[in-house]
Amino acid sequence: MNEKELLVFEAIKNNPFLSQQEMAQALNMSRPALANIISRLIKKGEIIGRAYVLPERNSIFAIGGANIDRKFHIDGHAHYGTSNPATVTESIGGVARNIAENLGRFGNEVKLVTLLGQDQGAKFIERESQAFMNLDHVEILPDAKTGSYSAVLDANGELLLAMADMSIYDSLTPPVLMKHEAVFSNAKCLIVDLNCPKETLIYLQNLACIRGIPLAIIPVSAPKMKNMPDDLIGVTYLICNRDEAEAYLNMRLLNEKDYSNAVKMLLEKGAKNIILTLGDLGAVVGNVEGISYFEVEKSREVVDVTGAGDAFVSGFLHGVLNEEPFMNAVKFGQYNAAKTLQSDRTVRQDITADELNNWRNN
Repeated sequence: MNEKELLVFEAIKNNPFLSQQEMAQALNMSRPALANIISRLIKKGEIIGRAYVLPERNSIFAIGGANIDRKFHIDGHAHYGTSNPATVTESIGGVARNIAENLGRFGNEVKLVTLLGQDQGAKFIERESQAFMNLDHVEILPDAKTGSYSAVLDANGELLLAMADMSIYDSLTPPVLMKHEAVFSNAKCLIVDLNCPKETLIYLQNLACIRGIPLAIIPVSAPKMKNMPDDLIGVTYLICNRDEAEAYLNMRLLNEKDYSNAVKMLLEKGAKNIILTLGDLGAVVGNVEGISYFEVEKSREVVDVTGAGDAFVSGFLHGVLNEEPFMNAVKFGQYNAAKTLQSDRTVRQDITADELNNWRNN
């Protein structure tokens, strides 16, 4: 594309529903000149027909959090009410961003949709993420602070306490996403975490129903379940843990019978596939074919639990989106989680695009 074609292409990508007159005025060119450029872009296959929908059918969109993660590793036993010797590490995180990096490292085309502040944290996230995902749909809010997550871990890598400043995502509302509706409509899958407000979940749920797009909802924590839609119609995959299921269903889950009943109740709300993760107890999976129990894949060594849940989600979605049978995809998710537990990074660095094929053949 030449310079003028590139300008028009970017304008269309930012808002495919602008009229030619509006676009011509915004780009300071005549409408006939703009029409000629659009005609050339259509002939080149860079845009598709009226409303100028861009070809995005191979893209996975991850919508939600992208944060700065700070981990405090306590030396020895934790002592409450006083100062504890610790080492501190800083990295990038956020559920949607972590999933996007996992999927990008697996070789998928992934686009991140999130909000960042105009600060050093945002620059750090952009610098460390751009190799694994497309950041064209990230918006900068100059007056907001980039999200952050601080975790306190014991000597065994187990989480003792976590604190999250996610107020920026209150602004990740439907009007922000509507600007990208044309490209969402052609997505391979929409993945949304519950950092997003409830109205955003409902908007994506309705879009998925109307357009027939696979939609995966990934909770962030039990308190964030307040952002869940009231029903799960249009939800292709809901992956949650026991605490999150308890919060959504307003019931205690104490035994295998409770776990199966919870999966049945979630399916009855309209979801096509449910995965209830139970930590060391494995997972309970349900869909129209019935309910199954999966034992956990043991990790030889636990270095850090942070990111293991996101790794499970990513491995599973990578499997099903690349035509792996559903139950095998669950096992691949468990495999990715176990490997991540052995890493000191939230997203392990040794993921390869051939990993699913290698795993199949072992």
